[in-house]
Amino acid sequence: MKTMATGASRCIALLFLLALADTSSAQLSTSFYSSSCLGVYSAVKSVVKAAIAKEKRMGASILRLFFHDCFVQGCDASLLLDDTSSFQGEKMATPNNGSVRGFEVIDAIKTAVDKACPGVVSCADILAIAARDSVVILGGPNWNVKVGRRDSTTASFSGANNNIPPPSSGLANLTSLFAAQGLSQKDMVALSGAHTIGLARCTNFRAHVYNDTNINSSFAKTRQSGCPKTSGSGDNNLAPLDLQTPTVFENNYYKNLVSKKGLLHSDQELFNGGATDSQVQSYVSSQSTFFADFVTGMIKMGDISPLTGSNGQIRKNCRRVN
Repeated sequence: MKTMATGASRCIALLFLLALADTSSAQLSTSFYSSSCLGVYSAVKSVVKAAIAKEKRMGASILRLFFHDCFVQGCDASLLLDDTSSFQGEKMATPNNGSVRGFEVIDAIKTAVDKACPGVVSCADILAIAARDSVVILGGPNWNVKVGRRDSTTASFSGANNNIPPPSSGLANLTSLFAAQGLSQKDMVALSGAHTIGLARCTNFRAHVYNDTNINSSFAKTRQSGCPKTSGSGDNNLAPLDLQTPTVFENNYYKNLVSKKGLLHSDQELFNGGATDSQVQSYVSSQSTFFADFVTGMIKMGDISPLTGSNGQIRKNCRRVN
């Protein structure tokens, strides 16, 4: 009886260890490509660097792609899928249509990575690495990107419409939408600092510069000059999200909020007499604090519902399912 019990115990222990091994293999890791594709990081960085050298705005666009992807079905590259006659993707959803950009850069990265390591690196991981590189190239903090994601074979048009915070969001709605993704209010304020780079369309800030009172009046007039009050007129006219340095990643975004010069309604909501005012002030006082919290937020966002192990696929073309 004792031998049988011992044998049973060993069997249970073995099954437990196998279960642990299976679980650990499904986790993201900074060393996932250490033996299968050492060249992935240099391949991604070279393409991102060239794209930003050609157009500084592209760094912000790539960072935004990652954010809009992760908030819908998790970080699975579902945003990259093109619509077809039999497939509805996310690109035409309201937060993305005519707004998200940089897909051709991701295509170029995929080509470069597949030359180094054919069929090994997912489009989802390419997005995560390219977002980090964009931040670093524009002067922001560096971090080790966790990888090992696989690519989705599905997309969610409704998820894109419902999960991504619109520029008209108040603080409660912003907090709620980030919480739905497992991100805290602190993460939300830190990640909003991504708006220290990039541009926004008139259609997204028109209501703020014409109707809101929590805005510097001279700043509002300046923005009105390039954004006609009538909807449909000048909708795609662009203005910098960060008044001073829209191509440098630093803490000026928060300084603008304290001066009531946030371009979007959702930006200025972070400093409007509410619960997040003190955090904004802390980032004004210390850029290093902002950088540290931003990195924490980016790593947490990159952990949203990744496909790992045998789930999903490694797309041959980021725009379509294999």
